[in-house]
Amino acid sequence: MKDKNITSKKQLAQHLGISRAILYYRPRQFLKDWNLKIKIEETLSQRPYHSYGHKRLAMHLKVNKKRTLRVMKIFGIKPYRRRKKGNYKKTKDLSEIYPNLLLTNMPQHPNHIWASDFTRIGIKGKIIYLATVIDILTREIVSFSVSTSHGVSLIINAFLSAISIHGPPEITHSDQGSEYKSKTYTSLVENLGTKVSMSRKDSPWENGYQESFYDKLKIDMGDPNRFNDLGELIAEIYMTIHLYNTQRIHTKLKMPPRQYAILKKLTNQSLKTIHKGV
Repeated sequence: MKDKNITSKKQLAQHLGISRAILYYRPRQFLKDWNLKIKIEETLSQRPYHSYGHKRLAMHLKVNKKRTLRVMKIFGIKPYRRRKKGNYKKTKDLSEIYPNLLLTNMPQHPNHIWASDFTRIGIKGKIIYLATVIDILTREIVSFSVSTSHGVSLIINAFLSAISIHGPPEITHSDQGSEYKSKTYTSLVENLGTKVSMSRKDSPWENGYQESFYDKLKIDMGDPNRFNDLGELIAEIYMTIHLYNTQRIHTKLKMPPRQYAILKKLTNQSLKTIHKGV
């Protein structure tokens, strides 16, 4: 936005049609929520506290339980739930492990930090896999990929689709799935100048952004078996993601993610102009 007549935050808020409080309150509140998120994740990473729900976490951290629950919902944090042991043989993992950069980096602007994951969706005995890339500041799904297998190509297609539209982010985060730890994927990401970040092992809450989205997606889509074939299901996935980005009001943002992303970009650009003029 280039408007030389805008010289204050009050004028900026009037121009954008938003409350001036948003320009002041939201960044401070987000920082406080982010700091509590880090404390919750650090607590859950300690084995005795793996399965703590929001009430016990609140007591442990000595904070209000309602605030703890709100922050856990915002960032999709869920306590660890031990799964039944299956009859499988462990293989030696020689891939490189990357640190969780989200413990030391807070998203500052759109396209700063992305998070990636994939989920499976069943329809009449068949399975398809949906990989998504989410901007963790705006909560916009910046790209996605659908396939009948969950190989490295699934997540690479999603990542390349995202950068073709938005350019590479500074950081991209994921869990330690074999697809994300593969040399093919990590080399691609690093060659584009993006830092790789990964959740710690057995810490699913550290990539809760995607899990939270998948929960909403599957509720909004309803029973996949109502579709006649994979084509209809995939078309519904496209439409549901589009509506999530452009029309569905996000509880935390108070508006759809795409609208918030546009607002955030305009606000950041205008604030830089104002600060330069001061």
